[in-house]
Amino acid sequence: MGTQTAAEGVQFPVSDGHGRSTTAAGRRVLADAARAADPTLAARIEEVRDWRSGYVDALRALSEAPRPEIPAAGLRALHERLVHVRGGEERPLRDAVALPPARTPATEEVRGEGERVRELALPVDGELLRGDALLRRLGDWVARGVLEPGCAAAVAEVSRHPEWLALEGRRILLLGAGAEMGPLEPLAAWGADVLAVDLPSQAGRIRALARAGAGTVRMPGDGADLLTSLPELRAWIGEHDPGAGLVVASHVYADGGAHVLLAAAADALVADLPQAAYAALATPTDCYLVPEDAVREARRRWEHRGVRRVLQAPLRAASAGRLLRPAYSGSAGGRGLADGLVPQQGPNYALAKRVQRWRAAQAAAEGRAVSFNLAPATTTRSVMRHRLLAAAYAGARHFGVQVFAPATTRVLMAALLVRDLHRAAPADAEERLAETAAHGGLWRIPYELRSALQLAALAGLPRSLLRGT
Repeated sequence: MGTQTAAEGVQFPVSDGHGRSTTAAGRRVLADAARAADPTLAARIEEVRDWRSGYVDALRALSEAPRPEIPAAGLRALHERLVHVRGGEERPLRDAVALPPARTPATEEVRGEGERVRELALPVDGELLRGDALLRRLGDWVARGVLEPGCAAAVAEVSRHPEWLALEGRRILLLGAGAEMGPLEPLAAWGADVLAVDLPSQAGRIRALARAGAGTVRMPGDGADLLTSLPELRAWIGEHDPGAGLVVASHVYADGGAHVLLAAAADALVADLPQAAYAALATPTDCYLVPEDAVREARRRWEHRGVRRVLQAPLRAASAGRLLRPAYSGSAGGRGLADGLVPQQGPNYALAKRVQRWRAAQAAAEGRAVSFNLAPATTTRSVMRHRLLAAAYAGARHFGVQVFAPATTRVLMAALLVRDLHRAAPADAEERLAETAAHGGLWRIPYELRSALQLAALAGLPRSLLRGT
């Protein structure tokens, strides 16, 4: 969606004379978020020396006792600390969208040439599941702990209401429209009205998906960089804002610090469109308070490991208990914290996803319609480029985790988006997230994720290497 190639556009602030530091900015934003609810935690975050590993404990602590003050404080810190640079003048990000645009991009409109898809069909393992076959698969996933029951119920409701699919009366603004996990392909096939924003390099993909679909897709010229063209994109959106029917869906992604900048730039647009609904995807590699039933199931599986208990004992002993720790071992009862943070993904990825989570919570508290659902682990190109994660995904099935293909995830999560826009969501976005999570089994396996990650990678390494050949 954007890369930082010059000292223009959305930037990290200069930190203590050491340049534009992603580490310093990320730590300060999280500390500012914590300070609104727990000054002691804020001080602890500020004192972390090795941020590359220490951010995990910081985010875990922020997740253990969520407070309504945290999202607003985190977003405020993000918009005050990050900056926007234009013509050598630097200002806080919060002021960037109000800048006069250098020019408003022209609009390219692409009308779909395909036949409109009028029923929900989920691609799974080379099949298109619809009707009773889809309901059976959803039931199987719930029985195996792959989806939370609320997720299956929501998708089943969309299957019973195919007239919802076109999202008539809505206009969907997709930021990062060409993203592999984004909903452009199914939305276009269902006949939706879409504003597609992404880099020029994604313009060809967007056009192809739009033509293959049956809706209308508008894009700014040959694409636009959200980081360097924020005022121009805000002006362009203003020309196509229908008012009450606008939905802003953030699917931006980039490697490293650019991911944080993109998430922040997208959030600046969301903040400046206070009447719009908000949509984004939560990542499975974060921390969440999960339903009591998930905790009980994980503990039941731990107690009923059978012969695995004996086979795993030497590994647990040799690692001094660091490998294959029981899930939710620190929970006294009731809901537990599923800690799916993967240090190898890094603090920038974690902060970018937390920004979207904060916005979902804040938008829900403001009374906006919100669609914020947990997507399963998916074999996207960005994941498969990471050797450890690619191997861990290949070996995940040995630990009770199902990894989804991108085509399946796209339609599954688009169906949840459709459902959310037709049903009033509760004011607590976190509660809703827990009810409809498509976590792929991560919340119900008997092990803490990080204690099994290396073993999953070892188990999946041969399969991963074969895929890479």
